[in-house]
Amino acid sequence: MSETAINMADEQQAVEDVSNQVAEPAVTETQSTTSEQRPAIRPLHNGPNLTPRAIAKAEIFVEGDHVVYPTHGVGKVERIAVEEIAGHKLELIHITFEENRMTLRVPVAKARTAGLRKLATRKLFDEALNVLRGKARIKRTMWSRRAQEYEAKINSGDPLAIAEVVRDLHRNAGQPDQSFSERQIYESAMDRLAAELGALDKTDKQTAINKLTDFLKTV
Repeated sequence: MSETAINMADEQQAVEDVSNQVAEPAVTETQSTTSEQRPAIRPLHNGPNLTPRAIAKAEIFVEGDHVVYPTHGVGKVERIAVEEIAGHKLELIHITFEENRMTLRVPVAKARTAGLRKLATRKLFDEALNVLRGKARIKRTMWSRRAQEYEAKINSGDPLAIAEVVRDLHRNAGQPDQSFSERQIYESAMDRLAAELGALDKTDKQTAINKLTDFLKTV
């Protein structure tokens, strides 16, 4: 698996091509120069099982679907078309992420293994809200290790795991303030959770953030 960053002068969007090669599937990503590429953070071997629950079975995607890609969050299927990549004809799902000005092209045959899924069901998202009601579980380990685990949960794309991050790092009035790095991770998790809730509710993300924030005040 290889990853290459390419400047796109005429279009300020990023395109990630996941091609189905004979040997191993290659992953190519291009980003605009205004974006910073974050280093990949791998889940710890002894950490929690972060396999997204929502991709247990193959799903059929159609144009207009809102979907979730683990490392980029909520996007929308723009179109599905057959294209030739490195001499191979592939049926590709084009997914746009307007906020990040990014487009992913994922082969239909690789969608499940890439972690692409439809939005969580209302029942699953209610489970995520129940996670927010729970008591924060802070491990007595170094912050750098906990931060790595939180990042892995966010990038898993699993709404239940992301809700755990929001729950553990949320601070109500009267509680100790968050550090700068805690605040960054908290906002990243809240952003991912709110984006999916907004898509489910057919509202914008800010409205969903306000809804989650009000909900946390009642916990």
